[in-house]
Amino acid sequence: MNIFLIGYMGSGKSSIGKILAKTLNYNFIDFDEYIEEKENKSISQIFKDKGEIYFRKAEHTYLKHLNVSNTVISLGGGTPCYGNNMNIILSFKNSKCIYLKTSITNLTHRLFLEKNKRPLIAHINTKDELNEFIGKHLFERSIYYNQSNSTIITDDKSIQELVEAIIIDLY
Repeated sequence: MNIFLIGYMGSGKSSIGKILAKTLNYNFIDFDEYIEEKENKSISQIFKDKGEIYFRKAEHTYLKHLNVSNTVISLGGGTPCYGNNMNIILSFKNSKCIYLKTSITNLTHRLFLEKNKRPLIAHINTKDELNEFIGKHLFERSIYYNQSNSTIITDDKSIQELVEAIIIDLY
């Protein structure tokens, strides 16, 4: 089985995905790192050099041609929201898509500390602006995220508790 983890940036997809894969003895793909490897550039550099539209098209192509089994795939926060990607994710055979849902307050707290590493929010200067940006983005993206096979609320849970909740949900 493949397990796709989706959710907003900062929701813990990569951290949870690595431990989930290790626990299940699965392979692990951080999809942003996968794209960086294929493009031989960081996501930030791709955004800077070629723009978000190029990135979203590349993301779609790599997702469409992903050939994996027994793998946990932590997708980028926007991956399900562009280019018919959610339908591609849901059409993978023997796969499950799990939405890691995190509150706006927790996302703002986590992301403000690392905003310079994230091209979509690097320009935001205050926590209030970031909070508003995340709220708007989550509203727009929720139609995609809510199509997942299941939702796990991440607030106030440790990574280990979330891995256990996902495993219970899967089996």
